[in-house]
Amino acid sequence: MTKLSVNINKVATIRNARGGNVPNVCQVALDCEKFGAEGITVHPRPDERHIRYADVWDLRPILKTEFNIEGNPIPEFIKLVKAVKPHQVTLVPDAHDAITSNAGWDTEKNLGFLKDVVADFQSVGIRVSIFVDTNLKNIEYAAKTGTDRVELYTEPYATLYPKDKEQAIAPFLEAAKLAKKLGLGLNAGHDLSLENLKYMHSIIPWIDEVSIGHALISDALYLGLEETIKQYKKQLQ
Repeated sequence: MTKLSVNINKVATIRNARGGNVPNVCQVALDCEKFGAEGITVHPRPDERHIRYADVWDLRPILKTEFNIEGNPIPEFIKLVKAVKPHQVTLVPDAHDAITSNAGWDTEKNLGFLKDVVADFQSVGIRVSIFVDTNLKNIEYAAKTGTDRVELYTEPYATLYPKDKEQAIAPFLEAAKLAKKLGLGLNAGHDLSLENLKYMHSIIPWIDEVSIGHALISDALYLGLEETIKQYKKQLQ
């Protein structure tokens, strides 16, 4: 079964725009779990423009499902994650001023660094996933880091899907097959939506987890959070 992990960054963005604690990030996370999500994802950035480090500490003791923390493994992030000990950490090569994640790792170039970071997190019992594109060499070198999983950066798939879904999925299927052959778990995320999620899952049903934030929270403005999560989980059946 492919798990649905809800990225709640956008909820924190709305809260931060006004100050105070409305909407309540922790309550939304608990509601996502109650409505059927199998995980919660957060991506704290150094400027704390959405999820704050304090949110990570607040969320950890109350969540009952899987907790996934994404981010660039700078020293402050590594310290936070090792202290909080989520179920999974996803390593993303974000620039400090990136609006959103927009590229995967060059795992060959960063092999030594990633091996050290992966081993560091695994030493305290945290599963590690590395954010990658569909370049097969990046997946091969990701495996050499000792990581548990890779997460496929799916924005190119989402962009091409409305024009040619078969062409859009082709490199992702090839990448997913290689990851499976190398013994890597497989996650996927970025711009997945009610429009394109079902087709990806039908072609690559062995995806372990999808992490979805922007589209899901946007859909919830119209459908409500409970119905939205129900609809996303339906795409994964």
